[in-house]
Amino acid sequence: MFKGSLPALVTPFANGQVDVDALKKLVNWHVDQGSHGLVPVGTTGESPTLTHAEHDMVVEIVVTEAAGRIPVIAGAGSNNTAETVRLVQAAKAAGADAALVVTPYYNKPTQAGLIAHFTAAADCGLPIIIYNIPPRSVVDMSPDTMATLAKHDMIVGVKDATADLSRVPATRMRCGADFIQLSGEDATALGFNAHGGVGCISVTANIAPKLIAQFQETTLAGDYATALTLLDRLMPLHEAVFTEPGLVGAKYGMSLLGMCREDVRLPLVGLTDGTKEKIRAAMVHAGLLN
Repeated sequence: MFKGSLPALVTPFANGQVDVDALKKLVNWHVDQGSHGLVPVGTTGESPTLTHAEHDMVVEIVVTEAAGRIPVIAGAGSNNTAETVRLVQAAKAAGADAALVVTPYYNKPTQAGLIAHFTAAADCGLPIIIYNIPPRSVVDMSPDTMATLAKHDMIVGVKDATADLSRVPATRMRCGADFIQLSGEDATALGFNAHGGVGCISVTANIAPKLIAQFQETTLAGDYATALTLLDRLMPLHEAVFTEPGLVGAKYGMSLLGMCREDVRLPLVGLTDGTKEKIRAAMVHAGLLN
């Protein structure tokens, strides 16, 4: 169920509030553009600055609007296990197909702590995708720990943002070929799939959903020549979007397409003029703007 291009969906704002109309528009746009699933209220969805009520509302809207046409993996991460459990339960009640649970940031738990944390989340009865992102969480889940967790029926895969392609075969050897491995790094998604991955939870797919869906489909079909041609179009955009925080870049690119406003919440701020020009030029290069 979970493979291909899975946009890490931004949360659109207008006048400081969640822009519900724009959010519904985005869901339908992604379905029409060929995205293979949606991942709302992750970090790209500005979950750290959403209230609990807003977080739950966004998940409910995305699930309702998707209407089973594509799967929804709801962000449900926290460095508080009790809060993680609440978010997973809310995602399950809303009808999400899975929850994305990040390794607890700042607390720096041991591997035993990670096992206990993710087991508590998985015991809620909703499929769990582990989100391993050591540069932000300051804790790295080892492949052996992942193998222990993979024995739980509800822990079905990982979003790997280590940018270490050797992790993919290492995880495959320990967790089995059926354990879903999704990249969390747009720029290395081709190599990730070549090593055994099956998709990417993508930031850039907020701007270029059709291109990235096509890119993912070609890699999964083993057509790397076509994938490289698409990557040549996309790589400047991957780089430009992450010149400053990726979600800010994604929202700016989407604003150029008329999909949502570029508004973000503090402590994030708008882009510099230089970065805006870089993103615009990359979108022209990709064929997204004239």
